[in-house]
Amino acid sequence: MYRGFVFQSIRNELVSRFSRSKLGGLWIILNPLSQVLIYTLILSNILAAKLPGVAHQYAYAVYLMAGLLCWTLFYEIVSRCLTLFIDQGNVMKKMNFPRVTMPVIAVASCLLHNSFLLAVMLGIFALLGHEFSLEMLWLIPLILITIVLAASLGVMLGVLNVFVRDVGEIVPILLQMLFWFTPIVYPVTIIPEIYRGWLSMNPIYPIVDAYQQVIVYGEGPHWRAIGTIACVGIFLACVSLFMFRRASAEMVDAL
Repeated sequence: MYRGFVFQSIRNELVSRFSRSKLGGLWIILNPLSQVLIYTLILSNILAAKLPGVAHQYAYAVYLMAGLLCWTLFYEIVSRCLTLFIDQGNVMKKMNFPRVTMPVIAVASCLLHNSFLLAVMLGIFALLGHEFSLEMLWLIPLILITIVLAASLGVMLGVLNVFVRDVGEIVPILLQMLFWFTPIVYPVTIIPEIYRGWLSMNPIYPIVDAYQQVIVYGEGPHWRAIGTIACVGIFLACVSLFMFRRASAEMVDAL
């Protein structure tokens, strides 16, 4: 019944986001690729030799793009959902529609952006001479797990942000810390063994590592860690849905 509404909303969001931009949707691609270029120019000579089992000339750039591909999807979904209900407060007050479609639209829009980025990065990998394997198909379930985890956290934080606006200020700082606490720019091998146990507290690390295993090394992910984080994501999805349904009416009043 609301399928047309969802698709039209996704289209309108994309159009409004880039309507006054001369480069339009290219910014979806240029922002992360500029990060790759900067980090590669500065750190490739230092960190490339730290990648175990990879002797490719552009190994560090491929490693970096693999991690950023996962992180960009996670970060964009969490950030979008964090302010979603505040940004759409007037719509929630004036229109009668299923409120659950709001995070669905936001997540679908982020997934579309990430799909464009994935296509471009695969093209870059081919130009760099990086070999592909059937293991790349593991990206499909990995993307789904990333979406579930990010959307669950984002909706929970978005609901809290309506009632406690400090949440919206703290979360970007925590996300920045999480980025540097995740081996994206640097390989995990440079972390001393004694401190690597702390990575088990990082919810996004198993997924980032799986992206890197699949794309850089052509190997399947470590499914014990991925299975654990998938179960955590499903649990958080149930909690976030419960919070959203319980707080939906109160959110309208608070906005």
